[in-house]
Amino acid sequence: MWRPRLIEGARMKYLGIVEALEADIRLGRVARGERLPPQRAIAEALDVDLTTVTRAFNEARRRGLVEAQAGRGTFISEKLDGGDASEPAHPLIDLSMNIPPQPAEIDFRKIFPQGIAAILGNPRGLLTLHYQESNGAEPDRVAAAGWLGQRIEGVTADRLVVTGGAQSALFALCALLLGRGDGVAAGAMTYPGLKAVAAQQGLALEPLAMDAQGILPDAFERACREKAPKALYVVPTIDNPTTATLPEERRRALVEVARRHGVAIIEDDPYAPLRPERIAAMAELAGDITWHIATLSKCATPALRVAYVVAPNAGRALRLAAVLRATILMAPPLLSALASRWILDGTLDQVTKAISTENAVRQKLAAAILGEAGFAADPHGHHLWLNLPDHWRAADFAEHADRAGVSIVPGSAFAVMAHPIEAVRISLGVAPDRGALEDGLTQLASLISQPSLGTRAVV
Repeated sequence: MWRPRLIEGARMKYLGIVEALEADIRLGRVARGERLPPQRAIAEALDVDLTTVTRAFNEARRRGLVEAQAGRGTFISEKLDGGDASEPAHPLIDLSMNIPPQPAEIDFRKIFPQGIAAILGNPRGLLTLHYQESNGAEPDRVAAAGWLGQRIEGVTADRLVVTGGAQSALFALCALLLGRGDGVAAGAMTYPGLKAVAAQQGLALEPLAMDAQGILPDAFERACREKAPKALYVVPTIDNPTTATLPEERRRALVEVARRHGVAIIEDDPYAPLRPERIAAMAELAGDITWHIATLSKCATPALRVAYVVAPNAGRALRLAAVLRATILMAPPLLSALASRWILDGTLDQVTKAISTENAVRQKLAAAILGEAGFAADPHGHHLWLNLPDHWRAADFAEHADRAGVSIVPGSAFAVMAHPIEAVRISLGVAPDRGALEDGLTQLASLISQPSLGTRAVV
């Protein structure tokens, strides 16, 4: 096992550790495939803090010197043909993109080509390479109705529109339902995609107070009386970023307020398939005023670029399709057909269950590492919402995490109000394996306890 040391005179301590390790590898003092000591042991041996060692491991991995193995530790790479050490350092552990993990038991490199080959091998398979109707091919809408029917009673194919992802669906819905200057009520911390749409279309976002269970109905009632928004945007299940899930009683309360004030509801529900417990969707409680968006990006893979919109009725579904015709024209036909195939043969359910299971493992890992740090999480979701101690501003914390090799998202990216919560969203799914995730979370846990290095004005 490698005996930790560092090169004196290195530009930074963490680089001194990396350069010492690299020299020892080249000199044959440590063999390929050998396991490195735990990071904490190296920190104690060199009398440096754990953050320095974690950053050294990140840099060593970037150079191709070491590789992490989930549940086993970090080892000298068998192939020392990694990245160029002269390249500028960049965040190696991405905990910013909120995408699902790729479970070991699901081989996307296998099921993608197999599914596409089966579609194109069908006598009518080449039709998936043609232009299609903007609301989606009927077989795809029928398949989607069957999938959504497990969560929303009363869904029929004529109310469904197939779109090229949830973001294009959200843009088209806002264009259909709202005009420039109209208000959209949303949680005080909300999905950045909504903020982008509002900026493009000149919409006014009205922030609503939230608690651990999501948007407060009283806050929505007050906004309806004082601001008269035309729509309510809500992520009812495993909210992004706060992870809150609205209980059914609160969903009913929000529906009652919306109905009384004539407000349309845009229900963006990408994470519902990950939770084993079924809660009635707002589209089920108030189908006549709710537009429900269900994407496959969060419960399967963003590579599919397929989402479904449940409209209040068939006529409104066609009106939405007309907007899509003028923007994206249609959802990608071949990927839509693949999504339908996965729905019908059970592949989608298998993928979703595997992702939910992997999320649960990663959430337990996060809880063990972050310990007493105050954060909100759902055991089946792939992100958590970390509230920072008083000495840290979220922007400063995210900046220093980035410098240390971990990318996260500060609360300002989600804020609708002027003074955002000092919190950060940490996404657990994008890390390629649990070892890399553990490294990133360990770095963050160490950083939390340090005094803020941000600059503050003296008042």
